[in-house]
Amino acid sequence: MFKGFNIKYPEYEVVTPQTNLSYHVRSLNVQEEERLKASFLTPTKANDHLNKCIFDSFVKKPENVLTYDTWLKMTTLKDRDALLYGLYHITYEDIRNYDVTCGSCNRGYAVTVKASETFKMNAYPDEDIINKEFDTELPLSKGVFATIKQPTLWDEIMALKTQRGGGKELEIFTETLIVKKFFQNPEAGGDSIVYSDREDVIDAYRSLPSKDKRHIYKEYREKFGQYGIELNMLSNCHHCGYEELINIDLVGNFFRMVYSV
Repeated sequence: MFKGFNIKYPEYEVVTPQTNLSYHVRSLNVQEEERLKASFLTPTKANDHLNKCIFDSFVKKPENVLTYDTWLKMTTLKDRDALLYGLYHITYEDIRNYDVTCGSCNRGYAVTVKASETFKMNAYPDEDIINKEFDTELPLSKGVFATIKQPTLWDEIMALKTQRGGGKELEIFTETLIVKKFFQNPEAGGDSIVYSDREDVIDAYRSLPSKDKRHIYKEYREKFGQYGIELNMLSNCHHCGYEELINIDLVGNFFRMVYSV
């Protein structure tokens, strides 16, 4: 009967860019990879399995992170990117055979690079980003305001439970996670209205002029979105030699690596 090995898994420290917390993650084992392979069926299931995989990989974590739910509420989506990078780096190290389509000749080719050579982080300069939010008036929808926040993993999980459909529906759902609510100021000549239910927020978002949507994302990026990690690499096309900066899809490549082993 197999009683296990005394294995010390490789570890890697990750400091989250938005909440500035230190975690030590260990590499995945075969059983965890197999579990992830079975998870990529629906967005809800895939996100839940990915979150649990990251949480289970912690060797050291902050003292106030006592439970899985506590961690979900204390961790932003941008923080998860950094933790997933750490898990990828310590498990696979290289980004292998990453498919690139040349921006000049439009032909495809594959590249391999060390994950650490692509990594860059911009840390949030303040504390308590979880509880920060701000109101911004929309430029075309005068008197209408959006309350913008940095979503947590808990926000994502709760919203996914009410989300229906895929494709464009999922895209709209993801875009609106940064909006806590819309409200109309009665001083602008209309009624005082607040839309905070998730479906109402999505419907309100769909009704906006495109310029208002761009304004929301500009404001979000300035306040929250610029703080996180980037995985970029300079790549030369194998066919025409064109050089360009490639932004790596970490989540997609993570699941690709899981499926390839």
